[in-house]
Amino acid sequence: MKLATLKDRTRDGRLVVVSKDLTRFSEVGHIARTLQAALDDWRHVAPRLEEVAEGLEHGAQPSQRFHEHDAASPLPRAFQWADGSAYVNHVELVRKARGAEMPESFWTDPLMYQGGSDSFLGPRDAIAFPDGADRDWGIDMEGEVAVIVDDVRQGATPHEAREAIRLVMLVNDVSLRGLIPAELAKGFGFFQSKPSSAFSPVAVTPDELGDAWDGGKLSLPLLVGLNGALIGKVNAGNDMTFDFGQLIAHAAKTRPLCAGSIIGSGTVSNKGADGGPGKPVAEGGAGYACIAEIRTIETIQTGKPKTPFMNFGDTVRIEMKDAAGHSIFGAIEQTVERR
Repeated sequence: MKLATLKDRTRDGRLVVVSKDLTRFSEVGHIARTLQAALDDWRHVAPRLEEVAEGLEHGAQPSQRFHEHDAASPLPRAFQWADGSAYVNHVELVRKARGAEMPESFWTDPLMYQGGSDSFLGPRDAIAFPDGADRDWGIDMEGEVAVIVDDVRQGATPHEAREAIRLVMLVNDVSLRGLIPAELAKGFGFFQSKPSSAFSPVAVTPDELGDAWDGGKLSLPLLVGLNGALIGKVNAGNDMTFDFGQLIAHAAKTRPLCAGSIIGSGTVSNKGADGGPGKPVAEGGAGYACIAEIRTIETIQTGKPKTPFMNFGDTVRIEMKDAAGHSIFGAIEQTVERR
C-alpha cells in the first residue's frame, strides 16, 4: 500500500491512497482524514485502506490523477523526528573532514539527534534561504531512508521495534555544513544547522518492498542527482551498521515513542570495493548521497576540496527504483532559492 498527503488549506493536508505505479489516487477522508489519524488507529484503519488500495489497482475504486507536485511530505509535521547515523562510514568521513577523531564506541552505540518536526518541506518545495547562505552556510543534501512507527514501548527490543515499523519513505535531510562545527563546539548538538527536512511524495508499507526489505534494512540503490547529474547510487542495505530495529530501540531506550514518530537512517554511505572511501559514479563507484563526502575524499586525495556546496539555482533529486526500474516512493526534487 502506498499513501500520500495532498496539500490543502489545512496544516496536515489530506490522506490519499496512491496506485502502485504512482499515477492515480483515491480519496479516503471517510476512513482517516490525515496520515497521523490513520497511524493513531492503525490496527483498525489499515485494513480499510488496504481495501481501497486493492480496489484502486483493479479499477473498482474512484480515482484521480496523482501529481507528485501536489504532495506534501507524508507527515507534513510529526510528533517526533529522530535521525540516526546508521552508516558509520559516513560519520567517519565527515568527522575526518573537520579534523575530529571518531570514537570506537560509534561502531557499537548509534549516534542520533532529535530534529525539528514541526515544519517539514514538501518533496517538490524549494529549499529557501536568505542572501549569503549559499556562500557562508554550506548548503548540502543528505539522501536517507526513514521509517514511521506505531507506538513503541520504552525499553523495546530491536525485534519489537522492527515489528512496529508501519511505513517506509525517503528523506532529504538538509544540512548547513558551514554552521555545524561552531554549533557542535557548544556541546549541545544540532539546531540551526539542521533546517526543515523533506520526505518522498509517498510512504509505503514494508510489504510493497518485497525481498528488498528484510524487516530492518532496505537493500536497493538510492539515486541522488545534482543538477541533472547522478552523483550517487548508494545501496541502502550495504554498510548499514545499525538496522532500523536497532535505531528505533536506541530511540526508545529511555522513553516510549508515539505512533507517527519518524526515525531516519542517516546519510546512506557505501565503502569502496577495497574497503576504503567510495569512488564517484563516473569512476565506477556507488558515489555519494551528500556533498560533504565528496569534499572529504577530495581533501584526502588532493589536500583540499574542490566541489562547492549547493548554490542558489541548484537542484537535488532523490529517488529509489525497484528491480524493474519503477519509482517506488516518487522523487524528492528541490531547488535552492533565495527567500
